[in-house]
Amino acid sequence: MAVTTPSPAQSTSISSRSGSFWQRLSTFLYRRPKLVLALLLGPPLLAYGVFYLGSLFALLIQSFFHLDDFTGVVVREFTLATYADLFTPANLDIAGRTFGMAVAVTIASAVLAFPLAYYMVRYASPQAKVILYLAVLLPLWSSYLVRVYAWKLILAKEGIISWFLNVLDLSWLLDGLLSIPGVGGPSLSISVIGMFLVFVYVWLPYMILPIQAALERVPKSLLEASGDLGARPGETFRHVTLPLAFPGVVAGSIFTFSLTLGDFIVPSTLGNSSFFIGQAVLSHQGTSGNIPLAAAFTVIPIAIMAIYLLAAKRLGAFEAL
Repeated sequence: MAVTTPSPAQSTSISSRSGSFWQRLSTFLYRRPKLVLALLLGPPLLAYGVFYLGSLFALLIQSFFHLDDFTGVVVREFTLATYADLFTPANLDIAGRTFGMAVAVTIASAVLAFPLAYYMVRYASPQAKVILYLAVLLPLWSSYLVRVYAWKLILAKEGIISWFLNVLDLSWLLDGLLSIPGVGGPSLSISVIGMFLVFVYVWLPYMILPIQAALERVPKSLLEASGDLGARPGETFRHVTLPLAFPGVVAGSIFTFSLTLGDFIVPSTLGNSSFFIGQAVLSHQGTSGNIPLAAAFTVIPIAIMAIYLLAAKRLGAFEAL
């Protein structure tokens, strides 16, 4: 069987037709930038709308159903009875406890993060800055569960903190701290204090980095001008540095506040019988099968964060991210 090969003229013709097709397509797209934008953003926006917004919408719909107390079956009829259940004393206590912990963790993280970020930006040498960056980011490279359980061992009665306090004859101080109603417990590993320490540890990097980025954007010329006009270092910090870096604090608080608000692993690992919102959602969804109440509980942090994000936007936090 004879095999025919295209002649040079035929090859040139095929190549020119192929080249002209891509040229026509390129010209067609070049003249229609809106179509190009739709082709680029369409698939990710479609996936975002279906998988994220769609799931949130389904969650919201579920929260308007209710659970029949007698049969244990979800009644798919529109009602506000499930939201009324949120206002029972027990559920309000869960929401208040979670909100209070999120606020405390956010404030403590800001107080700890600002001096470190300020030192990194203003005083650290390039080599020291690299080391500090690694120290901040290195914990994020390990598993979240590993870090939480490591802290459970550290805070246990037989852990290094209790041992160190015993060596210094300060165990009475720890016992007095754990005996405080509402924050103490059998040990640091089963107490509100322990939860607070672990929350601050795991979310602190998310506060340090936005503050550091905001401080980097503070012009040194403004600081020098403040000094030239007779302002003392403390006055320069209060009236120039802190106001310009405050959006970074708010940006970091978005992470620390929201992550604490929805977390259930730390309260489950180091907490006692007092539930947080994440635990309540897990319990209602998995144990009792009360999907509507679990969905209604998840609306609480969503609503809180919506208000929080609107306030953060007004404070310029998104510009510091």
